[in-house]
Amino acid sequence: MTPFPLNLIELLGQYGAYAVFLLIGFGFGYVLEISGFGSSPKLAGQFYFKEMTVLKVMFTAIIVAMLGIFLASGLGLLDYNLIWVNPTYLWPGILGGFIMGIGFIVGGFCPGTSLVAMATGKLDGVFFVLGATFGIFAFGESVSLFEPFFNSSYMGRFTLPEFLNMSTGAVVLLVVLMALFMFWGGEQLEKKFGGLDPKRAPRLRYVGAGGVLLVAVAVVFIGQPSTADKWTMLAPEKEPLLVEERAYQIHPGELLDLMHNKDIKLFMLDLRTEANYNIFHIRDAQHAPFSTLADLVGDLMLEPSNAVFVVMSNHEELAVEGWKILVAEGLHNVYILEGGINYWLDTFDTPTDEQLGLFSHAGVDDLHYDFEAALGDRHEAADPDPEHFELEFVPKVKLELKKGPSGGGCG
Repeated sequence: MTPFPLNLIELLGQYGAYAVFLLIGFGFGYVLEISGFGSSPKLAGQFYFKEMTVLKVMFTAIIVAMLGIFLASGLGLLDYNLIWVNPTYLWPGILGGFIMGIGFIVGGFCPGTSLVAMATGKLDGVFFVLGATFGIFAFGESVSLFEPFFNSSYMGRFTLPEFLNMSTGAVVLLVVLMALFMFWGGEQLEKKFGGLDPKRAPRLRYVGAGGVLLVAVAVVFIGQPSTADKWTMLAPEKEPLLVEERAYQIHPGELLDLMHNKDIKLFMLDLRTEANYNIFHIRDAQHAPFSTLADLVGDLMLEPSNAVFVVMSNHEELAVEGWKILVAEGLHNVYILEGGINYWLDTFDTPTDEQLGLFSHAGVDDLHYDFEAALGDRHEAADPDPEHFELEFVPKVKLELKKGPSGGGCG
């Protein structure tokens, strides 16, 4: 099992975790303060090319964090899917960044640095925080007026490797090279517009630049673990539960109960071909072809802790493989419909003699029922009335503590 990221509340208890959060916050604020980020003239100098400390410090933080994440992920120490990545809303994000940039220039702070300035008793920081608080209130009261735009151009967990269609390692190397070029360019701008001499800067920065470049090259060569690699690491723990104890195969009766359980946010993922799905599927089941399953993980990770995912195929073979993909990618509360759609129909529909005759000719993971037309979810067995069935089964669904990405924010 991948050990990181750790759930601090689970390890240290609520108050222990809060103490760690407090120390992290204090450390972050301290670094911002000693970097000079509590001074609005220093921050505003960024936009006049006189003082490029913001670019240097923030991009250093970005590339160090990026290298740490993807090096640890490549070594199998970290599950990248469990790290929060802000969902992309393209046009609202662009407009929001533009507005924040204007506020940064006018006020001399971003939200995080204004808190640092306020903590050190700077009056401009206090007024900026008050203004930001009022802005948050005004936004909350008015967002309904432009909600369609606010939720537009949603792209999910969309990252540079997907945008550039390149490997993660190659993108990491490109970002590091871009950052190093920007550091050099920032020094040239400071020399021209701020009168600063780059020769007076610490020479140790060259050692740091060489170090991050070497780590970036290492990330390229190490690569990132595939889904198959992740499953190989999980298999010793999960395989016995899956095969011998069948701990993740839930009876159709339990799935029917989940469909009517208001405390559960249920996702039924039908992995079959479109033809089979159109012939018959369970009401509210989402068509999720097996070949596209891995692409859904990012969005599924954003679902709340009470989300339960049930994969299904005609029998179990394809569903088991889909289950392995989702579990290997870090998704929790994933189960398999026992016996697949065939067993569902066995349970909630009475087969005719002609349909029974199909059983001997059908393959293991083929649909054993014949329908005169593609009924989809219009067949009565697609949404059975639970009051009409008295089924005995052993409940297996147990909500696991969510380790998926949550939270996020900006300094």
